[in-house]
Amino acid sequence: MDEEGVTKIRDILPPAESEEKILVEKCGEDGYEKLSNLDNPTVVNLIARYIKYCNPATVFIRSDDKKDAEFIRKRSIEKGEEIPLKTKGHTVHFDGPNDQARDKESTKILLPKGKEIGPQFNSMERKKGLKEIHTYLKNIMEGKEAYVCFLSLGPKNSRFSIPALQITDSAYVAHSEDILYRNGYEIFKKEKFETEEEFYKFVHSAGKLENGVSKKIDKRRIYTDLQTNTVLSTNTQYGGNTLGPKKLSMRLAIKESREEGWLTEHMFIMGVHGPKGRVSYFTGAFPSACGKTSTAMIESENLVGDDIAYLREVDGEVRAANPERGIFGIIRDVNSEDDPLIWKTLTSEGEVIFSNVLIKNDKPYWLGMKRKIPEKGVNYSGEWWEGKENSQGKIITPSHRNARYTVRISNLENKDPNLNNPEGVKVDGIIYGGRDSDTCVPVEEAFSWKHEILTKGATLESETTSATLGKTGERRFNPMSNLDFLSIPIGEYIKHQLEFGQKLDDPPSIFSVNYFLKDENGNYLNGFHDKKVWLKWMELRTHADVEAIKTPTGYIPLYEDLRELFAKVLDKEYSKEEYRNQFRLRIPEHLSKIDRIEKIYKEDLKNTPDILLETLEKQRERLKAKRQKYGDYIHPSKFK
Repeated sequence: MDEEGVTKIRDILPPAESEEKILVEKCGEDGYEKLSNLDNPTVVNLIARYIKYCNPATVFIRSDDKKDAEFIRKRSIEKGEEIPLKTKGHTVHFDGPNDQARDKESTKILLPKGKEIGPQFNSMERKKGLKEIHTYLKNIMEGKEAYVCFLSLGPKNSRFSIPALQITDSAYVAHSEDILYRNGYEIFKKEKFETEEEFYKFVHSAGKLENGVSKKIDKRRIYTDLQTNTVLSTNTQYGGNTLGPKKLSMRLAIKESREEGWLTEHMFIMGVHGPKGRVSYFTGAFPSACGKTSTAMIESENLVGDDIAYLREVDGEVRAANPERGIFGIIRDVNSEDDPLIWKTLTSEGEVIFSNVLIKNDKPYWLGMKRKIPEKGVNYSGEWWEGKENSQGKIITPSHRNARYTVRISNLENKDPNLNNPEGVKVDGIIYGGRDSDTCVPVEEAFSWKHEILTKGATLESETTSATLGKTGERRFNPMSNLDFLSIPIGEYIKHQLEFGQKLDDPPSIFSVNYFLKDENGNYLNGFHDKKVWLKWMELRTHADVEAIKTPTGYIPLYEDLRELFAKVLDKEYSKEEYRNQFRLRIPEHLSKIDRIEKIYKEDLKNTPDILLETLEKQRERLKAKRQKYGDYIHPSKFK
């Protein structure tokens, strides 16, 4: 027992009496046989305890058999959680009007009494949180069918794989996880877990439903218990609050990776094609609306993963794997011109779940699809018509701005052949992408692992772009684009990144990108497809195939190399004027950024590594020295 008298959830949720009787009664003979075949008492006892406590009418145990996955897909339609659409394999799911995004306020990390991880994190005393959410969980599934799913985060039979168990009363959640994650029943048969802490556990209930959606939104809770590797969520349907192995599991994995010496990152993994058939793999961390998906989904390159990456040191190099096998992506602005690969998948036969889009004549419509949207239809608000307002008098858009699609990566034409490679892929480069209109150049290489982690990853910012995201132009601090998912103090997280780099004999090259630089008149200096060129330049740099110019903030491309790449990749002429405007060094803006970031780390955060502040100060000194020699704005030619 700890100082509160709580070490395990079983102290609140005691072992189920008559375990066999409960399992046979709720799961039926077939389900009970599947559990018995696991020969895994630790796992079966946990399932029995929650079945007894949440009290569903029936329970379906899903094995790796395709028939089990098909059963859940059909049940989701039969229960009305998904509605079939005109295209074969397509369905739509609607969340409630007030359940359309991750609920940050009700998402909390449970910590032992007296422990803190920082003011940026929403935490709660562990004993109090467990008692509260288990009060909600008591009999919450009464009269419903529950689903027990066994999953694998990461390729199976791999150093990257983490076994996970989901218990939910939503067939939509179970169906989504079948698309997003690899099957894990056979893993649970193979592994003989001695403690419940050896695998991840996710327990979810949509709670009482009204018109098919969660009714008690005021009791929506998403609590992460780091001590037992458990996430509990109640009274919500939205995927970000219910799909346990996705962002919810990142908090568990970040803590575990810190303890074990690897990294859990909010990064895509992609293969970039180089000369003579070479493929170089990059990971990339971008805050929302900074170009992450549009980079990962470039049609001429390969996709391993769009969202999360596990990074491990193997024989002195970094290897990465995607814990997922699918995409739960924002559908807004996906169209045939800008996103041809996703568009093709979303408009072809095959398994796709749309959520919170507009439906008319069994066809989906969404914002930014560059197609005429009907004036009437059905969406998450029910019957919809143009001009419809919500209870606060605000216009309801045809589809929600956070509407989603769920697909398997294997259904995309740009899927990488190493998607399920148990060894992962060797990481040649790491990219940090922010959004700012006046400071950072479109692409730049760091001096070293330490320099990039400290001056780019740990200082990552993104400008807000509209009232829906906050005040326009406001810069939001988001180190490594992972702030929302950390479960350890930021200073400790940065220190861990540095320690990881010290283990590497062959560290990846590290880059920053900024697709949103503007001129004095507010015009973008980058074209939408220019990122294809920046990627190709980064690929060449990882193999030292091109030279670069050293500036106070990093290495930038030579004009001649970019001119050649623009012609080859985009069939586009690239002028010296464009180069000068994009890659000039903007010293006042860089100094302002250092001041902002330094203030955050000095005043708002705890346990900031001294080396971070020292590195920022050295960069400040380099910038001031160049300003004294050349002025505030410096042409790249001055650094040759």
